Amino acid sequence: MFGLCVLAGVLVASLMMPLATGAGAVVNQATDAMSRMSSSLAQRDMPQVSTVTDKDGDPIAYFFKDYRVETPPEQIPDTMKAAITAVEDKRFWDHGGVDWQGTMRALATNVSSGETAQGASTITQQYVKNYLVHVVAQTEMDAEKAKETTIARKLREAKIAVELERTMTKEEILTGYLNVVPFGNQTFGVGAAAQTYFGTTPDKLTIAQSALLAAIVNQPGSLNPNSNPADAMARRNLVIDLMADPNNNIRITPQDAEQAKKEPLGVMSPLGRPPNGCVGLGDGTTDGFFCSYVKDYLERLGIDSDDLKTGGYTVRTTLDRKSSDAAKQAAQKQVPTQTEGIANVMSVVQPGKDKHKVRALVANRDFGNDLSKGQSAYDIVSRVQPFGAGSIYKVFTAASAMEQGMSPYDVIDVPPSYTSRVYKNGTAPYTVGNADGVQPGPRTLQMALATSPNTAFVALQERAGLSNVVDMAARLGLRHGMLGVNSSGQTLKDDGSNGPSQAEVIKKGNRGAFTLGYTPTSVLELSNVAATIMSDGVYCPPTPLEEVKDRNGNIVPLNEGACEQAIAPHVANQLAQGMSKDDTDGTSRQAAQAVGWNRPMIGKTGTTQEHKSAGFLAATPQMAGAVLTYADGNSPQGICDGGGDAPPYLCGKHGGNIYGGKVPARTWFDAMTRIHEGLPSAPLPGAPAPPPAAPPR
Repeated sequence: MFGLCVLAGVLVASLMMPLATGAGAVVNQATDAMSRMSSSLAQRDMPQVSTVTDKDGDPIAYFFKDYRVETPPEQIPDTMKAAITAVEDKRFWDHGGVDWQGTMRALATNVSSGETAQGASTITQQYVKNYLVHVVAQTEMDAEKAKETTIARKLREAKIAVELERTMTKEEILTGYLNVVPFGNQTFGVGAAAQTYFGTTPDKLTIAQSALLAAIVNQPGSLNPNSNPADAMARRNLVIDLMADPNNNIRITPQDAEQAKKEPLGVMSPLGRPPNGCVGLGDGTTDGFFCSYVKDYLERLGIDSDDLKTGGYTVRTTLDRKSSDAAKQAAQKQVPTQTEGIANVMSVVQPGKDKHKVRALVANRDFGNDLSKGQSAYDIVSRVQPFGAGSIYKVFTAASAMEQGMSPYDVIDVPPSYTSRVYKNGTAPYTVGNADGVQPGPRTLQMALATSPNTAFVALQERAGLSNVVDMAARLGLRHGMLGVNSSGQTLKDDGSNGPSQAEVIKKGNRGAFTLGYTPTSVLELSNVAATIMSDGVYCPPTPLEEVKDRNGNIVPLNEGACEQAIAPHVANQLAQGMSKDDTDGTSRQAAQAVGWNRPMIGKTGTTQEHKSAGFLAATPQMAGAVLTYADGNSPQGICDGGGDAPPYLCGKHGGNIYGGKVPARTWFDAMTRIHEGLPSAPLPGAPAPPPAAPPR
């Protein structure tokens, strides 16, 4: 007993006498730091959930380190305050941060038993401990030190608690505690707990619900109401009884207590805690690819993964639900989700001279981690893929020629075979022929873009200059695809160890096949090429962001890339006219007719030599998009078109009959028909407006 009294005296002295020696002196060495820490508890931001929404503000994903929804004091009901103080610290409203009665009692019990049987921590002390563990700690080691069972830790905790009571009101301390304390199931704070367990907001918590949450705080693991409902019920009812104690500052009536104890636990099944990250929320299987792009985009702007998980941002994106759903359905219709080895991806970008807003990034694959369901969490839409877009790249050759003075109505020769005087195939001459069905004979550049003869464009690339054509690809939209990846499509490292860039390799190697589109490409960047053409030649980096707000609702300034005039408006308009016949006289004609397409548009199909990929790039003045269908398995093969309503299938490493005018074009027209519902028919740049519709008779 003598030792107990001495120890108690040391504790009291260390807390209450600034000039005490011994244990008090040890504590007081850190007094200034603790004072600063106590002040920071009132001011420092807690980790909060960041919400990512579509353009209309509907959530598509949440990011968090801890699931926490910070709740102001006015939204915490008296039922919750009564429950937590009744069971955790019934003298909370009266003590000065440390409950001396409880401390002495617990100290006596612990010393006599030789173990830590009682803690006697007040809510203020628990607030300090939980704040140090869940807010201040940056590593697991920091967190363990903040909750280690030592007298030194308890002294520090008590000292800060006393400081807190001098700098914060009781209401502020209780609110802080209820926002930081864990409630189990990776849920922190009463706001998140109300949602997780009851699907409600804290201001609507009933007596029984408040009591259950207060009960869980004691032992979040063992009192989990889903896995251990009997113990959770018993503990809840104990809390309800304690809430009716007439000595409590905030209490309920005995009648209310008896009624509350009759209520079931009422916990949601499954729990209402939202999924963390891009997988699983609502249309996560659809929106996950867009979400993944947003996450990467924010990181490039300086909001990294850790910031996103703790910062409490609200990220309103450019995702358009109508466009995304239409594109997803079209992609799946042409290539069912679980089709072995074949991906069908689509990007939709809205043209503009101040922004190119990304409206949809989808795939036939669902976004997720279950391969057995045909899911993929790899960014197969926006990133550069190791497959080419085929003859879509002829657009860059045509654009270069037009910039040098050629008209879309100038006639060019289309021989059945062409041997280049400039390009080589190893040491042999580079000879190219046309695809099956492409007839030889002279035609305008406009009709050449529609019918896609290889021979004409290899010859035109010679005239325009390969370097100019490669640069044009980057200028119109393939910025990362030409300048940011190597020839395998891998992003260049800062140290240059995996360079040079794809553009450098093509130029240095004098690759005549560039215009035939064999190089790795990104379907997002392809769709942005069409957006640039439809924006009078103004290139803008494709953005998924409308705005970002911080936890306080303030707009976060973002240093996004600026728009620029990539090509002269008259060149862009000529290019649009040059690409305007694909749906009526060219390779996408059948796909356009199948949906009754009748809007002015630009388009270009493409297919790689071994039929392992095919694509379609097209746009109206209102919306641009691109589709890429490619072999995404571990052992890529040629793709065969199933014909009719049959899905495509793999048909050997050297087989295949897919073309850009088949699956890719059918996907595009299906999606865009629905996306354009309700929009007026708009003329292409440089073309006269269509005549008004005849009045109804």
